[in-house]
Amino acid sequence: MSPLERFIPRFQLTRPSEAEIAGERDRRAAVLLPITNKARPGILLTQRAVSLRSHPGQIALPGGAADPGEISPIATALREAREEVGIPPQAVQVLGQMAPVDSVTGFRVTPVVGIIPPYLPLAGNPQEVSDIFELPLDAALDLSRYRYIDMTRNTVERRLYFYLYEGRMIWGLTAGILYRLATQVKND
Repeated sequence: MSPLERFIPRFQLTRPSEAEIAGERDRRAAVLLPITNKARPGILLTQRAVSLRSHPGQIALPGGAADPGEISPIATALREAREEVGIPPQAVQVLGQMAPVDSVTGFRVTPVVGIIPPYLPLAGNPQEVSDIFELPLDAALDLSRYRYIDMTRNTVERRLYFYLYEGRMIWGLTAGILYRLATQVKND
């Protein structure tokens, strides 16, 4: 059994609903949660360029807003991963998607989980990405590494997750998605 095979059945993934396909919410977005198929699998993350208007310098999963006419979160996640880090859509073995989460900026973000080959020749789009790195999957799934604070923004209470990895602070939506993944895998 490969290292990934023991995790794959534990991901709670879904197919897009008709409402999601129809674009029930105007501000739809998706991120790819790319897991490298290595002896020690990892989750590919990016550091956003500091010149970006929104979320400059933050650690993120490849992704972004849906284009008009995009029929699914999977299509959005694959397009964005190609544009941001050069992952060819045909190289991604899509396992499915996690339930959407609402961001503080008003987007409904759907995480799409996929396996990518090891050692893809990746190239970050310098206008969007300043660095590409891997967080080992076993470390990402270790719930004891996550910290959080509860806060209120615009009268909405939220839990904000943090994860420190090799001097990099992973926080906000990205850390929340990784925490949810770890919780789902642990609870199965």
